Amino acid sequence: MGLQQESAGTLIASNRKARHTYEVLETLEAGIVLTGTEVKSLRQGRANIGEAYGTIKKGEVWLTGMHVSPYEQGSYNNVDPLRERKLLLHKKELRKLNARVAEKGLTLVPLQLYFKHNIAKVTLGVCRGKKEYDRRDDIKRRDAERDIRRRLRR
Repeated sequence: MGLQQESAGTLIASNRKARHTYEVLETLEAGIVLTGTEVKSLRQGRANIGEAYGTIKKGEVWLTGMHVSPYEQGSYNNVDPLRERKLLLHKKELRKLNARVAEKGLTLVPLQLYFKHNIAKVTLGVCRGKKEYDRRDDIKRRDAERDIRRRLRR
């Protein structure tokens, strides 16, 4: 379960603030249980995972707080935009994830939402929250690297 650089599909939404707010320890890919109108809405790119997080309940992983806008032509088939959505993982991945999240201070954060071979997937990160001084150090390091690259180009 190494760190993925890019998803191998059509990107729908990404949680850009997650890598700033959290230290991503490992990532994994999971499928999502969706209704038909939710899939159509995702194809239009109408989703937001900025406030979402993962929880483990009764041996299953659920994505809470992901907003999928209702499909315009969906009428009565539309569901609650903020409903909890079940994530699909292999049993081995689920056991490993359960052990990691049981550690103090670790949480599940969705990093990307995308289609891979016409199937909706989410990249979940096992994360630890960064302290304010860690964030400042990251920004300082990024600025220094950018300055070095700029000077090397000249």
